[in-house]
Amino acid sequence: MQILGFPDYDAQAQRLANELNAPYSAIDLHRFPDGESLVRLPLPLAEPVIICRSLNLPNSKLVELMLAAATARSHAVQRLILVAPYLCYQRQDTAFRAGEAVSQQIVGTFLARYFDELITVDPHLHRVDSIEEAVPCRRAVSCTAAPLMTTFLRRQSNNPLLVGPDSESEQWVASIARTGELDYVVASKSRRGDRSVEVQLPAFEYTGREVVIIDDVVSSGCTLATAARHLRRAGVRSVDCLVTHCLLTARAETALHEAGIERIWSTDSIEHASNVIELAPVLAAAVVQ
Repeated sequence: MQILGFPDYDAQAQRLANELNAPYSAIDLHRFPDGESLVRLPLPLAEPVIICRSLNLPNSKLVELMLAAATARSHAVQRLILVAPYLCYQRQDTAFRAGEAVSQQIVGTFLARYFDELITVDPHLHRVDSIEEAVPCRRAVSCTAAPLMTTFLRRQSNNPLLVGPDSESEQWVASIARTGELDYVVASKSRRGDRSVEVQLPAFEYTGREVVIIDDVVSSGCTLATAARHLRRAGVRSVDCLVTHCLLTARAETALHEAGIERIWSTDSIEHASNVIELAPVLAAAVVQ
């Protein structure tokens, strides 16, 4: 077994290698002024080869994965595994308007063409029931960060109320609440645009509660910010948020704090200052199962 990583995800790939007690090597990556990439793999390669890279900011990364995978095959690698804690292009799982690309199917088929196996964490699936439908490779595994999140909350908060900002978050909120024996509620959301949402909290006694908003992905932060403002008006003592995948820009992070969210916590699926939970143990277990 050999773990390979790219410069943008080097630390996380090394942590995975440590969990697996496997050798780690960095893929040499050079970008030319016109945006093209030169990818160079360390040789020789040992079976199986595991490439660990999260797929935020995905467009150039997908091309570089293609180059890396094809090069590995040219050096007789028979089993090639992609560990992508954040899996890109999951939002567009159907054509909402005529002529739209169904990117989940297209990118999923692309990845399955180059990799035998995929391991990811809390993928943002809606109209498909399993990760195998989105990425039809030989073996596709969807891990969850929920147990690690439960352990983290036990150390950080005093009997918090967990809040899911919309119905899509309920699976993660309910899992964490059940394991940690915590109260939880799930809000309802209606979206009017990428940066315009309405959130309605269910009836509950919020006054004085310490609240942690739970979600799989935060990007623009509009949903979480709207939920936080409602919670503050409802009289909660504090609002923090814990997410699997943090895609926040500095501006979006500022907006969350202005809405009343004090602390932002995330896993290391995407490199961010909010990272507090390392996914390597969960990913390593999925590799060897």
